[in-house]
Amino acid sequence: MRFVLQILKEQLSNLYLIFRLASYDMKSKYQMHYLGVFWQFLNPAVQVLVYWVVFGLGIRARNPVDGVPYLIWLLVGLIPWFFISPTIVQGSNSIYSKVNLVSKMKFPVSLLPTITIISNSLNFLVLLAIMVLIMFLNGFVPTVFFFQLPYYLFCTFMFLLAITLLFSTVSVIIRDFQNVLQSFMRMIMFLLPILWDINRLPDNIQKILMLNPLYYLIEGFRNTFLYETWFYEDILYMSYFWFVTLLILLIGSILHLKLRSKFIDYL
Repeated sequence: MRFVLQILKEQLSNLYLIFRLASYDMKSKYQMHYLGVFWQFLNPAVQVLVYWVVFGLGIRARNPVDGVPYLIWLLVGLIPWFFISPTIVQGSNSIYSKVNLVSKMKFPVSLLPTITIISNSLNFLVLLAIMVLIMFLNGFVPTVFFFQLPYYLFCTFMFLLAITLLFSTVSVIIRDFQNVLQSFMRMIMFLLPILWDINRLPDNIQKILMLNPLYYLIEGFRNTFLYETWFYEDILYMSYFWFVTLLILLIGSILHLKLRSKFIDYL
């Protein structure tokens, strides 16, 4: 457990540095583009439009999901995914891509995945606000269940911290892992309740898919915005999510602290 506490201590004691470097990362990402940061919103908008046309108008023929218009149902699942997926991919490569720069500095390398998470967070929060506005324009009124949104944001952040810490460590040692991860993230999107309603599947298949912690996060946002379900109503599934997240964080912390002095040797 001391490994986890050391990693968390490094994050908390360097919060100012994390936000400063994340801000620099956001500004530098699109500074050579004519449209600048507007690309952060244009890309998701185009993807939402494509998925809505293919799955909403095409395959589903405008059929609602549990009484919710498909576009709204799609948005609530896609917008968290637009944050989670690139953050995992970018975070897993964060140490390898920057370890040369920080290896000769007094800099906790464990901050690099966190910087990626924070860098992508602003775009995510803005997209969430736009989503709520679209919902309001379509007749969805904010409810008391919106107050549990910070809980699911915290769940998302902690899971991303755990998974990117582990993956960024493995990615330095095994470079093929990054390519495998990118392919896997493209595939896993279709195994989550993002584009289609998996409630039509047999119960045993649903239970297998629910083993993926990302399922808990996607459904958590839908429970908050659409289904008016409190996070503690399924205490067993909540406990499973936190057990898996903390286990990943423990494994990632141990590997990271034991191997980070040797990261430069793998480059």
